[in-house]
Amino acid sequence: MTTPFILISFWERFWIWLDGQDTYIFLKINNDWHNSFLDTVYPWWREANTWIPLYLFLIVFLWMNAGKKAGWWILFAVITVVLTDQISAHLIKNLVMRPRPCQDNVLAYHVRLLLSNCSGGFSFPSSHATNHFGFAVFIFLTLKNIIGKWRFAFLFWAASIAYGQVYVGVHYPLDVICGSVLGIFIGFFTAYIFNHIFEELQLFHKQPKQI
Repeated sequence: MTTPFILISFWERFWIWLDGQDTYIFLKINNDWHNSFLDTVYPWWREANTWIPLYLFLIVFLWMNAGKKAGWWILFAVITVVLTDQISAHLIKNLVMRPRPCQDNVLAYHVRLLLSNCSGGFSFPSSHATNHFGFAVFIFLTLKNIIGKWRFAFLFWAASIAYGQVYVGVHYPLDVICGSVLGIFIGFFTAYIFNHIFEELQLFHKQPKQI
């Protein structure tokens, strides 16, 4: 009869320990590991609007150089982003309902918030991390024949944005780690389906006109 109580006690202690470590690392990143350059860069680096030119460039470049498959690639890219956003922001967050560090009644007084206000909604998982890793992994797996080694830059890009969510004070490290893992799985899933149906994109080469 004592086994269930022992298990409950173990999991309670585990989550208390994990929450403590999560908060400790958050405070290290947010309070201690900072500098004026990152303080200036990260508030806009993490914004989706900052990367609109990159998204438009990819769409136009593929539309002009990858033939009819480019339209399907764009559709699957949109599906990837929709899935990452809906699953993280509208499903898991509303189930877990973890407050953001900048909304915590006690911790908020120790948060170095670099945004004009604390982002609304719940904290777990980070939708920024989920969205960017989902999109980055989708690009990594579907465009490797086109962009080659540059595809690794997209993973670094997603990781830097995920880290930035902790740096500016709106997410715990565990939020961005779990959000990143979720995004990786979703990006892998949509990329696998795309590659299975359409194969990886290749640039077509226009034939010179015969004179």
